[in-house]
Amino acid sequence: MTGRLTRNLLALLVFVVSVFPVYWMVLTAFKPARDIQAETPTFWPSALTFEHFGTAVHAQGFWSFWRNSLLVAGGAVLLSLVVALLAAYAVARLRWKGRRGFILMVFIAQMTPWEALLIPMYVIARDTGMLDTLLMLTLVYFMITLPFTIVTLRNFLAAVPVELEEAAQVDGCDRPAAFRRVVLPLLAPGLLATSLFGFITAWNEFAFANLLIIKDQDDRTLPVWLSSFSNTFGTDWGATMAASTLFMLPVLAIFLVLQGKVTAGITGGAVKG
Repeated sequence: MTGRLTRNLLALLVFVVSVFPVYWMVLTAFKPARDIQAETPTFWPSALTFEHFGTAVHAQGFWSFWRNSLLVAGGAVLLSLVVALLAAYAVARLRWKGRRGFILMVFIAQMTPWEALLIPMYVIARDTGMLDTLLMLTLVYFMITLPFTIVTLRNFLAAVPVELEEAAQVDGCDRPAAFRRVVLPLLAPGLLATSLFGFITAWNEFAFANLLIIKDQDDRTLPVWLSSFSNTFGTDWGATMAASTLFMLPVLAIFLVLQGKVTAGITGGAVKG
């Protein structure tokens, strides 16, 4: 009984520590300026205001940067899904020379810290004339999300019985048709799970967006745009937190809508193949 109580208290502590920064962000977004600047912090505003949200929404370039983030994150996810699905199928279903080496390289790529690629990616973008372009940023995010997507989809594919494909082929389907009609529908939870995590990765990324978009400020993404609320006169914390709250909403909404399928995809992708 004591051990169970201790575990529950530790779980509660982890929950509070994890959720409190989000709560404080949302709380600050609704606080009047006088409460934000008060010497004594308050855990509930004396009054609710939407002024900071108005400041954020009407800030210069807000909707352009929102569109840029959607284009870059969505494009990277679509590219990684198409390429990773083909690679994962080849690894999970086929036997070919160099297969183990390919899997090893994918795991090495997955473990490589993104920060190690900042300078190489900048040099490549500069030498190819692709600095300050959303295409380069999309390709970088595609490169970042691809290893994780391959690993997850490979495990999920390995959990689908190969006998289902063989039965479809006996009924007259060739291999592509058997995959499209039998396997692909069963992969829907895995595709949704990997898409969501890839989208979150690209949506939240700051370092590459800040490095590769230098001159053309109209091509900035939302994470970089958030830093514009800090200037030599200080930081507009109310507008910053309101913008951060708006920035969080799309991912939160997608996750809540797809929660059941995403959970199934995570558990399916965790099966050892």
